Amino acid sequence: MRLDLSDLKLVVCIADAGSITQGARDACLAVGSASERLKSMEEDIGVKFFSRHPRGVSLTDAGEILVGHARELLSRHERLNAELGAYVKGVRGKVRLYANTSAMAEFLPGRLAKWLSEHPNVTIELEERTSTDIINSIHNGIAEAGLVSDAVDPRELMLEPIADDRLALIVPTTHPFGFRHEVSLSEALGETFIGLYPGSALQEHINGHARELGHPLTYRIRMSSFEGVCEMVSSGIGVGVIPVSVAERFRKKYHYHVLPLTDPWARRRICICYKTADSLSPPITELIDFLRTH
Repeated sequence: MRLDLSDLKLVVCIADAGSITQGARDACLAVGSASERLKSMEEDIGVKFFSRHPRGVSLTDAGEILVGHARELLSRHERLNAELGAYVKGVRGKVRLYANTSAMAEFLPGRLAKWLSEHPNVTIELEERTSTDIINSIHNGIAEAGLVSDAVDPRELMLEPIADDRLALIVPTTHPFGFRHEVSLSEALGETFIGLYPGSALQEHINGHARELGHPLTYRIRMSSFEGVCEMVSSGIGVGVIPVSVAERFRKKYHYHVLPLTDPWARRRICICYKTADSLSPPITELIDFLRTH
């Protein structure tokens, strides 16, 4: 027995119409072609699906069984097409997105919440990495896209700036730097630092530049959040390096001075990074389009 979806659709259309002529039209087939196909099905299986009479056709017992299963199979096929179509349109699926610390903490949360609320059938695997690690992952095909700093070399990858992300040194209100408007990291290397937790992509980035200057940072304590760093600095425990946008936001709650860093690597922007537009899947393409405009 060899029945394809077109055969099943034809049988259902004829059963619903009660007529081979009308059923053929509903199935978008010529009447002669539909009649021949129905005859071949009945001969192949060895049973009649319809009883012919002057006013049309009616289902036989075998036809009732066939149409019952046909309706179920056609319904499943429609659901399959709808679900796969949703993936193609980017409204269902899984998105893996890598982001540096600043993007994870400040830029993404509100935006992703809004996007996810509009796409209830999409899940996001969000992972914090250094900008260099993200670029390597995209280059090696491990990730499609990520949010990185433009202070690193993207190689041949595309970078689209979407937000400012300059870094600043925050110091207690009683600190000698308090009269300054900006400062370089080299001038602060002798200070005791409040850092982010080990493994923080941003903190590793800052540590790398400190090592290049020949003076690794000395930590009094390392916190799990930017707010924790701000609170410690406000209490006079040490100094810290965080994004200007974060420093200004928590400045309303804690008291400290914000000194933008003059180092070129600290004048950063958050960028969307990817190979080419054609290399992106529909879900990640839609997410990137959203981030560009929000």
